[in-house]
Amino acid sequence: MNYRHVYHAGNFADVIKHVILISLIQALHRKDTPFCYIDTHAGTGYYDLFSEFASKNKEYSLGIEKIIQEEKPPLLIKDYLHAVHQINNRLTASKFASLRYYPGSPLLARHFLRAHDRMVVCELQPQEYQSLHTCFVGDKQVAVHHTDGFLGLKAFLPPREHRGLILIDPPYEDPDEFTRIAHSLPAALKRFESGVYAVWYPIKEKKTVQHFYLTLKETLPQPVLAIELTIYPDLPNHLNGCGLVVINPPWQWPELVQSLLPWLWKALTINNQGEYRSFLLK
Repeated sequence: MNYRHVYHAGNFADVIKHVILISLIQALHRKDTPFCYIDTHAGTGYYDLFSEFASKNKEYSLGIEKIIQEEKPPLLIKDYLHAVHQINNRLTASKFASLRYYPGSPLLARHFLRAHDRMVVCELQPQEYQSLHTCFVGDKQVAVHHTDGFLGLKAFLPPREHRGLILIDPPYEDPDEFTRIAHSLPAALKRFESGVYAVWYPIKEKKTVQHFYLTLKETLPQPVLAIELTIYPDLPNHLNGCGLVVINPPWQWPELVQSLLPWLWKALTINNQGEYRSFLLK
């Protein structure tokens, strides 16, 4: 596996994914009963934006830095930014830390877990796994596994809490990644049909994304909400935006996302290019 997320840490796609993730966790907070968060492709935990890799393209300048500069952000965005800054403060042992580290999904999710919630994270790449393991040493609420995340769907579902959020976010190095996800979801839902599943994906070719939607529509009986946000026009062989499909979206959560997307798009778009939308596949 050659993909290294540090090159892209904090970019517009990370912002979208993590804001949606936090909103789903907060939706699960509406009930007092515990839940389990499962991350199938967790990465290292956090990324140094001052590193040679992140500094190469400075993709964070078109993502998290733009969000920080916005005035009067919505409450959910405030929660997201507060978590990013709190994690930076902890990692740098300073109450006045600048934005040096961008947290990945596991650290952000951990920030929002309650004392009785639990987290299971999977990472296959050895170096990334070691960093992730170090990140959570001694944390009894977090289990870190050196394994393929798709195998993790078989191993860790259903969770003992009978409530859960599963984030599926592979690197999409494999051209068949969409197909593998579509084939894995029916089996996962058979094990844990009431779980909330969030699948992140890049938007490069509309034809590929449309075929993914069609497959999900034909194979999944559960409700599926698709969310798309692009910041560039439909350029060939280019990351124009990203999306998430959310299976079993929580009650009233789609309305929250619909109200948030215009703000996110306005904050992140390049010269008012691209678009945003959310819609039910079924």
